[in-house]
Amino acid sequence: MKKFSKLKIPEAMIKNLNELGFNNMTDIQAKALPFILENKDVIAQAKTGSGKTVAFGIGVVNKLDIKNPKTQALILCPTRELADQVTIELRKLARFTSNIKILTLCGGVAFKPQVESLKHGAHVVVGTPGRILKHLNKNSFNLEFLNTLVIDEAHRMLDMGFIEEITKVIRYAPQKRQTLFFSATYPPEIISLGSSIQKDAINIQTISTEKPNKIIEYFFEKPQTKKLSTISRIFDTYRPENVIIFTNTKIEAQNIAKFLKRQGHDALALHGDLEQYQRRDVMIQFINKSCAIMVATDVAARGIDIKGLAMVINYELPHDEATYTHRIGRTGRAGETGIAFTLYTSRESYKAENYKNDNRIFNDTSSLVKTENYKLIAQNTTIVVEGGKKNKIRRGDILGALTKETGIGGKYIGKIDIYEKQSYIAVNKNIVTENFTKIKNTKIKGKKFPVWIKE
Repeated sequence: MKKFSKLKIPEAMIKNLNELGFNNMTDIQAKALPFILENKDVIAQAKTGSGKTVAFGIGVVNKLDIKNPKTQALILCPTRELADQVTIELRKLARFTSNIKILTLCGGVAFKPQVESLKHGAHVVVGTPGRILKHLNKNSFNLEFLNTLVIDEAHRMLDMGFIEEITKVIRYAPQKRQTLFFSATYPPEIISLGSSIQKDAINIQTISTEKPNKIIEYFFEKPQTKKLSTISRIFDTYRPENVIIFTNTKIEAQNIAKFLKRQGHDALALHGDLEQYQRRDVMIQFINKSCAIMVATDVAARGIDIKGLAMVINYELPHDEATYTHRIGRTGRAGETGIAFTLYTSRESYKAENYKNDNRIFNDTSSLVKTENYKLIAQNTTIVVEGGKKNKIRRGDILGALTKETGIGGKYIGKIDIYEKQSYIAVNKNIVTENFTKIKNTKIKGKKFPVWIKE
């Protein structure tokens, strides 16, 4: 195992990495970081969850001139959800020093507040190509001082039709820069784009050396009318802590989530008809363990990286095996064993034949129990505070206020997400029930903010 201490980066950054639990480098980090730190262009093929965000993030943060408030790094992502996750990771990596400003610019939210934020400067901008291009066209900010361009999940950019917009964004960037490409696959269009915008790029592939996720895969042929009861039996048998159920349509996602809620499970739907803030709320609750089941369409779930996911269920066969692989690849990470179920009807049996191999188990439902009626109940509840970054609230302010003023132990407080005007705090469900009055009356930074429970 190669350690970060072997890299030519500041001691403070190494200490921060160790505090974050990053002691040894993953394959992509070990192979790419030496070249990234030497300011070389890199085109890297690595699967989702391989640690690539830390790889390019260290390079980006290490090179910043903090005294210059202009944008020095631009990271393009295919989805708003992935952009948010990248921003969170970069802020963690930047904790070793102060005053690094990282801004997310994505569609689906108001444009003018983003313009106002840009007026104060941002060392790093993370965003989706369409919204970034709109800001560049309207001169909200410029790339005069850009020294690093990162294109993340390039294969998804191609799938979603963003290549033309990326090309237009690059026209605003100076020719003298470092360009980093990360993708799980490299179809000809991606290779062509890379060669046109990179100079003597170092080609790195870790797909062959990365250990595949440990996933047990089951396929059950069931009538459409029996699928929901089969899901209940799967829950009864395996008692997972959390699950993503994938559907091919928005209506199915809504209907399945409603059914599961009526059965007493904590379930939410994630699909393209939701407003951006609604999608964000669902993701926050699922990731912070305030929701046990997320029923999602592929488009809505693109780019989402969930750590510690116990199970994936495909409510029907995906449109192709690449989608199947991407779906189930969200479980079984970090050395854990995951489990995936795919349901299909007799009409789809001819398609199911294409999925058969020696490692996949078909139609053996004998192990499923029938009458346990296990309920997937989330361990946390999300508390929303009507105050956020605009109020200069930080995670430490919230954690300190809750533990000191209410007497709640820190072990009962989970993930804290802070946005411009709101903060989301995961608190143990039982603790919230007993202490919500105290929580409502808690002052943060000497001020009382409206507080409510996210249902």
